Amino acid sequence: MTERTTSSSWALSIVQALELEGLDCQALFSELGLDYCALSDPDARFAQDGMTRLWQRAVEMTGNPAIGLNLAKVMRPGAMHVVGYALMSSSTLRDSFQRLVRYQRIIAEGADLQFRPTDGGALLTLAIHGDQLPPARQSADGSLASTLAFCRWLTGKSLVPLEVYFQGPRPADVEPYQAMFQAPLRFNADSHGLLMRHVDMDIPLPTANAELAQLHDRFAGDYLARFSDNRVTHRARQVICRLLPQGEPRRETVAQSLQLSERTLQRRLDEEGTSFQQLLDDTRRTLAEQYLARADLALLEVAYLLGFADPSNFFRAFKRWFAMTPGEYRAQR
Repeated sequence: MTERTTSSSWALSIVQALELEGLDCQALFSELGLDYCALSDPDARFAQDGMTRLWQRAVEMTGNPAIGLNLAKVMRPGAMHVVGYALMSSSTLRDSFQRLVRYQRIIAEGADLQFRPTDGGALLTLAIHGDQLPPARQSADGSLASTLAFCRWLTGKSLVPLEVYFQGPRPADVEPYQAMFQAPLRFNADSHGLLMRHVDMDIPLPTANAELAQLHDRFAGDYLARFSDNRVTHRARQVICRLLPQGEPRRETVAQSLQLSERTLQRRLDEEGTSFQQLLDDTRRTLAEQYLARADLALLEVAYLLGFADPSNFFRAFKRWFAMTPGEYRAQR
């Protein structure tokens, strides 16, 4: 399976967030086998699992599970690579969010964003995907907090969401979350997300500049095109992740979502050393580990989230993957 990566600019923001807790990140990078010098290379990228281990070790060392919220304190346009400047030049927050969804992969491949209007407000949802390791809760916390902080900075207003959603359980100490978001917090939600007021989404941005927006769109589009040319595996995997709760995705459906023919999709996957069936199996295996780490999900729910209409097929697949049943696996966690 192709490894997900995070941009060096976002990794640097994580480092700055951890340093607010007094951590020596250069020593921490050395301990974890990460290249600290690569933080100064704008084209460098870090493995997603490396960032997960960084968050986990930081929580162990500080005893602060809410440390991800520190990302809001260090947020700046450059943290999001060229995407940050594209957001700044947008006409409104709604326009900015649409660009964020379009270019998110430049910042970090492990995040999958969707933005849509609802009767209650404008909803930005976030899914964090891991590779071999389940994603750290701090990654989602930091993404939500930094997005809201950036919105406040862009508009110059103390925006307050209508609601904030977290997939994980309610933390023992919710005060840091209440202080950060100043809004109703919903835990054990279907996805992470921010529900914003429609009127806030249409606030004209002081930094809006149509000509710069076009220029940044071209830069971001060119970067994403180069980045994506040989990464059909990643894009197909993201589509599979979205479709699995509806049932097992068909290759034809995934190809259509990527605006490719079935034949082209299979050829591109072959070139990247995989196949559609292998990618589907690998994706299910990775998601199974992540879902089983969530105590709030019953085994039958996990089976259906992975697109298995018959739970017995999930149990057989899981035993093939891990040589044990899902229940035995969860008991060892």
